[in-house]
Amino acid sequence: MGSAATIAVFAAGAFFMAGLLFGAWKYIHIHTSDKAQAPVYVDIAHRAALMYAFACLIIERFVELSRLSETVETAAVLAQVVFFALAVLTYAIHGLLKDTDNQLERPHRLGAVHLPGWTIVAFMGALMVGEIGGFAVLFWGAFGAP
Repeated sequence: MGSAATIAVFAAGAFFMAGLLFGAWKYIHIHTSDKAQAPVYVDIAHRAALMYAFACLIIERFVELSRLSETVETAAVLAQVVFFALAVLTYAIHGLLKDTDNQLERPHRLGAVHLPGWTIVAFMGALMVGEIGGFAVLFWGAFGAP
C-alpha cells in the first residue's frame, strides 16, 4: 500500500475513532441535559467524523484505482483529509464552547471573539477547492488519466 492509500486508511480509522468518542460525549450531554439534548455542534462533530471515516475509505479505493503518480495522489488525499479534519475540529471547538448553533451566522464568532467575515469566506472557498479538487484529481486518475 502506497503512502496516499496509507494516509486515507489511517484517516478513516482516526475519524471513526473520533466519531465513536464524540458519540460518547454526545450521550453524556444527552444523559445530563434536562432536554435530553447535546449541543448542536457536539452532534455535528459526531456525525461528521463518522461520515468522513467512510469518505476516507472511498478515497482510498480511488487511490487504488488511480493511475497517477504517488506524489499527485498523496497531495490529493492530503487536500481532502486536512480539510475534513479542520471541519471536525471546528465543530468540536464550537461544541466545547457552546457558542453557536450556526457557525456561518453573522457575525462569525469563536467563543467571545468575532471573526472577520472574509476569514470564513476564505476558509470555505479553500475547503471547497481542497475537497472537491482533491477528489476530482483521484476520480480523473481512476477513469480519465492515460
